[in-house]
Amino acid sequence: MKTETKKPVLDLARPHPSPLPAPTEGWSGEGTYFVKPDRDFLHRILAGGGEDLKNCFQCAACSVVCELSAGRKPFPRKEMIWAQWGLKDRLLADADIWLCHQCNDCSTHCPRGARPGDVMAAIRRESVLHYAVPGFLARWMNQPKYLPLLLLIPAALLGLALLVRGPMENALGISNDPSEKIVFSYSSMLPHWLLIGFFTFFSVLVLLAAIAGVVRFWRALKAADLQAGNLAPAKGLAPSIRSSLTTILGHTKFNLCTAQRSRFLSHMAVFYGFIALSVVSIWVVTARFNPLVQGEFVYPLNFWNPWRMLGNLGGAALVAGCLLMIYERLRDSKDASAGSFFDWAFLGTLLAVALTGLITELLHYARLEPHRHVAYFVHLVLVFTLLTYLPYSKFAHLLYRAVAMVYAEHSGRNQVGDIHAKQ
Repeated sequence: MKTETKKPVLDLARPHPSPLPAPTEGWSGEGTYFVKPDRDFLHRILAGGGEDLKNCFQCAACSVVCELSAGRKPFPRKEMIWAQWGLKDRLLADADIWLCHQCNDCSTHCPRGARPGDVMAAIRRESVLHYAVPGFLARWMNQPKYLPLLLLIPAALLGLALLVRGPMENALGISNDPSEKIVFSYSSMLPHWLLIGFFTFFSVLVLLAAIAGVVRFWRALKAADLQAGNLAPAKGLAPSIRSSLTTILGHTKFNLCTAQRSRFLSHMAVFYGFIALSVVSIWVVTARFNPLVQGEFVYPLNFWNPWRMLGNLGGAALVAGCLLMIYERLRDSKDASAGSFFDWAFLGTLLAVALTGLITELLHYARLEPHRHVAYFVHLVLVFTLLTYLPYSKFAHLLYRAVAMVYAEHSGRNQVGDIHAKQ
């Protein structure tokens, strides 16, 4: 028997009986909920990867098959309903959109092809746009027409750093003669001290912007629970952080997915490859005053230096993981996520950073002039693009997903009514 569904017609002048999940625990559904849809928000969801949202007829198959969904507030059914109604305020204060790993178990089992996984991804994108500070950078990062400008900004800033290098060396009394122990520096134009100062300054700005966005997100989560009557935290903040960190480091949630279990390997390669490169970078930057560094620090490191080897392994893992992600998306386009500029821009930048880093090293060892300088400059521009725009790109999921996981533990979201524990 074919079921015909009709799109609800809203009369915004009066309250409506709520077709939505109850806003408070234990609510029977009696009463009313005043629907205030945000049509622009709904249109952005449809255009940002959730174009199949209209096919959903709320059968809840997605929530039943999802191994990550908690029984007390199962997702993604309620998010699909809220998205259909354009309830921006509810969706952006919903931790569950970040607990979804877009494994697409829900999409492959949806009888109507509504692809809830892609809808959740589109909502996450809107969440980044909403909480980012300043907001215009997030909007730029999600529009292809601004990509040349976003690459031009770091190139211009690095060029400006080159122009002021001489006056700064004179003012600070820095010698421009390389140490006798440095056999062949990466670039005489971009000395180590200049790059450390340049990236440290912008990293501090990024950190402040990221904290501002995360604080706004956390406050929204608390306000939503306060309105729903969930006031008392179920778990301390410190143990919640430890539990979430264990889950993140082990990628244990990915093991619960079935439709795209192969994503576990690619994500682990990217995740730990990036961590390895970050650890090496931090070690190099802090070497001058790091008490763990014994003896005089000389940069660049030689090929057989343990830190150099760790960096090379991390770069290789990052390249392999990114290529595997791209292959998985293109090979299984039916089951894989649709992807958007928001997704591909981040993945492309991450891959370009790793490739240009490895190419720069090869050109350095080959002593090719001026190729190695050009490659190094391009690599630095891409590193700036990846790190400085972190709070505004898909890279921000590193922050918001971690915060949502901590909040889910802290609020007891993961401890009550687990559907799969009953099976």
